[in-house]
Amino acid sequence: MIDKLTIAAILAIIAAGQTIVVLAGNEGIDLSVGGVATLGALVAGNVMSGSDVMIVAALFMALLVGAIIGSLNGIGVGIVKIPPLVMTLGMAVVVQGILVCLTNGITSGSAAPGLRWLVTQPWVFGLPGILFIWLVIAILATFLLRSTRFGLSIYAIGTNSFAAKLAGIRVSRVRILAYVLAGVCSALGGFLLLGYTGVVLIEVGDQYILPSVIAVVLGVTALSGGAGSYIGTVLGAIFLTQLQSVLITVKVAPQGRQVIFGLTLLFFMLIYGRQKRLRG
Repeated sequence: MIDKLTIAAILAIIAAGQTIVVLAGNEGIDLSVGGVATLGALVAGNVMSGSDVMIVAALFMALLVGAIIGSLNGIGVGIVKIPPLVMTLGMAVVVQGILVCLTNGITSGSAAPGLRWLVTQPWVFGLPGILFIWLVIAILATFLLRSTRFGLSIYAIGTNSFAAKLAGIRVSRVRILAYVLAGVCSALGGFLLLGYTGVVLIEVGDQYILPSVIAVVLGVTALSGGAGSYIGTVLGAIFLTQLQSVLITVKVAPQGRQVIFGLTLLFFMLIYGRQKRLRG
């Protein structure tokens, strides 16, 4: 059970940024989260190189890389007006190219023992530290979205960006910040994933692209933006992790699980499209 919650925590942390991007509207879905998570893990693993002394520096560098990539996504979507799917898919390809150039396909970097202990070993009340980190992120994300000007702006532009602009909200800036947070959350997820696996595995973050979106829609966050919450995403991540566990138990191959996740996403997209037509 604890192992399942640990896996759900990594997914939910990555999906936290995805939630903010989707809530911001404009058909926003970030397809670069997997690449950013892998790059964050790679940077962190090479900075710390198994040394506990370098954990903080490794975390800082990973988050910085995530913020930079997120800002590029945000500028592309918010200022240049590139459709989010096109922009983030292009960025995912760029990040993949960077990963290949940096590693030549060879695993490099490793987690420090302290990070491994934090993520995988009992910490307080028999629970690993990653679950407490997840709790803090859930509280911060909920507070950010519900009790800050930025959060209220996210809901406003997701509901009607034109009306939000007339109300004085700087739509482009809010969208840029949304993608920056998505990049930071993805990099943090990659950092914690490094603590779980111990070593950097190329393309390890790719497994979170579809699930991060599905967790958001399972949490009843509208793909059109403006309605939803991170708590819903948390529940979606837990459900999805349990579903994956069941599929593994019945010996469904990884390719089969991807097909099932893809069909699940398509199902929700069809529902979203039908609702959009009815509203129109």
